[in-house]
This record gives sequence, structure tokens and C-alpha cells, in this order.
Amino acid sequence: QVQLVESGGGLVQPGGSLRLSCAASGFTFSIYDMLWYRQAPGKERELVARISTSGSNTNYADSVKGRFTISRDNAKNTVYLQMNNVKSEDTAVYYCNALRITYTAWGRAEKYDYWGQGTQVTVSS
Repeated sequence: QVQLVESGGGLVQPGGSLRLSCAASGFTFSIYDMLWYRQAPGKERELVARISTSGSNTNYADSVKGRFTISRDNAKNTVYLQMNNVKSEDTAVYYCNALRITYTAWGRAEKYDYWGQGTQVTVSS
């Protein structure tokens, strides 16, 4: 059974730090790109950060560049999001996503996509 379980959310003051974790099980973690999304009340879900299978490539939304760091430990089947210098606009439910896209011999894309249940992050004084 595939599971992605986020943890580490909570209440943090502006300028503070928080580290989110996402523990994966039930699939081969090391062959999936891992992503963090967030969704604030009344807004669409947005991509925050992405990390490649080996961890050698990372990408970030402009709004979090220089403040957030995504990392992974393939031995522990876990992906992390280190959030520093948080702002009130970082308040959202944060979701972990595992993504793998493969291509058949005929060029058809096959998408494998798993989601966690989310963890609430609230930035407030």
C-alpha cells in the first residue's frame, strides 16, 4: 500500500524556521521525483519545490527561493522541506507528491503520481 506521510507542520512566528518531513512507503522511492506543494485558503495548489531522484537537481518557486531547501534521503525513503525566514504568506497546507513519468516504446507517457494527506503550516505572531 502506497503511503506518503507528512509531518513537522505547526505554528511558527514570522522569521522563524520549520522542517517538514514526508516518509514514503509502498513504492520504490528512489526512482521518483519528489515535490512539495502548498495550498492556502481560497487559493489554488501551487508547486513549492522539486527534487530529482538522486537529489542532484532542485527547483523552487520564486516566492521561496533562498528561504526553502528541499532534500531527500533515499536510504530513509524521506523527503524534507527546510523552511527558513518564513512569512505570513507561507501559511498553507503543505503536500508531499511523488512523481514518475515513463514513456512506452511508442512514445506514450505513463504517469505515476502519489500524494500525502498534507500538513498545516501557520505563520503568525
